[in-house]
Amino acid sequence: MISQRDREFLDWYHSQEGKAGLDKLENTPKLYLRGLYDLSNLKKPEIPVSSTYDNRNTKATRNNFIHVMLKVQIYHLIYTIMHIIFDVMERSIQAYYLVISHALSTFYRDHRTPELINKDISDLSKLPQHLSVILTRHTAENGLETLMDEVAELAAWSACAGIMQLSVYEKTGILKSHMSTLHPIINAKLASYYRYLSQEPSLLLFAPKHPIEGTASTDNKSLKLLLLSSTDGRESLVNVTKSLAQMSTKGQLSSTDITQEIVNAKVSDMSKPLQNDSNLEVDSFKSEPDLLLIFGSSLKLDGYPPWPIRLTEMFCTGERSHGLYRYGGAVEYQGFLRGLRQYAGAEMRVGR
Repeated sequence: MISQRDREFLDWYHSQEGKAGLDKLENTPKLYLRGLYDLSNLKKPEIPVSSTYDNRNTKATRNNFIHVMLKVQIYHLIYTIMHIIFDVMERSIQAYYLVISHALSTFYRDHRTPELINKDISDLSKLPQHLSVILTRHTAENGLETLMDEVAELAAWSACAGIMQLSVYEKTGILKSHMSTLHPIINAKLASYYRYLSQEPSLLLFAPKHPIEGTASTDNKSLKLLLLSSTDGRESLVNVTKSLAQMSTKGQLSSTDITQEIVNAKVSDMSKPLQNDSNLEVDSFKSEPDLLLIFGSSLKLDGYPPWPIRLTEMFCTGERSHGLYRYGGAVEYQGFLRGLRQYAGAEMRVGR
């Protein structure tokens, strides 16, 4: 197919035949080539651009970004709503327990008698013979006074419930240093509970390697209260281990003769108070507690002597707080009663 330019060249060539000389014919290819390759007449080729594809891609990116932002806002809104709902539920439950606790505390404060406590535990199938409690000293200025009052309340509740062996663990051992002060406080609390009765029990307050406070009564039962601290746990086991190792080194005892009974006897000897006239009553104290109560939010033993609680039932009262009122970990009668109910319903497998 002949192009338009070639056709024009042929027409011109035919029109020049016979007219032009050889010199003009020589310039003919140059003229043709100059016209054919004149770059000034050339136009830059236009490359088609797919504007539709670019617009579609930009629109898709914008829509994807909008969808992501909407999802984030929706998730944030759902989380906020759920947080508000759960916060309202938690505060409602805490307010409910706060009202119930205050009502019960007021009721029991005005009706602190052995008859009422006996009525509360009358449906329980069994009670612990030895109750142990873990307490924590409060950081306030009157922390020691509050701690002593809690010990006195526990002693009164236990005596009214018929639990005549009570041990109280406090990590620092500050109660041991104030036994002479603690003894009359507990006696006063017992007197306030038994003010209409003549069966008020006597109190024997003792601690390992400390003299016994109080004397046993010949008429009524005696409440035996043992004070423990962290030094009665790990250090006692270390001392027992050293004693048995020395006996084995001296040939007084072979390694095959070391049994659980011997270790129990050694631990009991190191946990005994100093000798006095009331030691006969203290010797009958059951070393292993049946129930261990922890007044707090978690089951934290806090250095409690591990050897006596191998088969002990443990109960944590839980923590409750609401607004400015925070009484988690405080000693309260309802926690004491829940612990006794937990023990009554527990199945004792004795380590099996």
